[in-house]
Amino acid sequence: MRIAFVNQKGGVGKTTLAINVAGALSRRGLKVLFVDADPQQSALDWAGARGTPSPFAIIGMAKPVLHKELPKLEKGFDHVIIDSPPSVHQLTQSIVGASDSVVVPVQPSPYDVWAAEAVLKVIDDASAVLNPNLRTVFAINRKIVNTAIGRDVAASLEAYGKPVLKSEVCQRVAFAESAAQGKTVFEVDEKSAAAEEIEALATEILGL
Repeated sequence: MRIAFVNQKGGVGKTTLAINVAGALSRRGLKVLFVDADPQQSALDWAGARGTPSPFAIIGMAKPVLHKELPKLEKGFDHVIIDSPPSVHQLTQSIVGASDSVVVPVQPSPYDVWAAEAVLKVIDDASAVLNPNLRTVFAINRKIVNTAIGRDVAASLEAYGKPVLKSEVCQRVAFAESAAQGKTVFEVDEKSAAAEEIEALATEILGL
């Protein structure tokens, strides 16, 4: 399955979710190709910070022909994870065309809920032309621990007519600490709350 993490709003945690979901799938013995389609190349920087090989293959391809090139690159892999840029242009459209499922990470704030409408329009417009069978879902990310605001945001997002994944990921220091080391949360502490949340999210995404 090809899974893209897309949102035009910066700071919602696309790269963090993409890297750690890729790590969760790799732990299951699956062969994962990670495509860094963000010109900022944050995921490639993450890989460069590692002292050991990445648990999954990772390449950079910030090109608007991604949907045409990917079939040649994904041979031999079970899943492809695509990290997208924090802006909407032809590259985002190509990512939508290349994907089976698009996950839209949303922080639990009214601003992120309002911004979701614009990114959904881009996704829907592109999928209508390039990929009519695309599945689009929301994922609550960076929720404040022990608060109900995630549920409130989920209810608001449902008004857009797209499913909201039940697996919420909280704002945890473990994500920043693991990223600084070029590691997934599983490599730092596979029994941490952060690892459990990502594992649940990966399972739900595969269920799509």
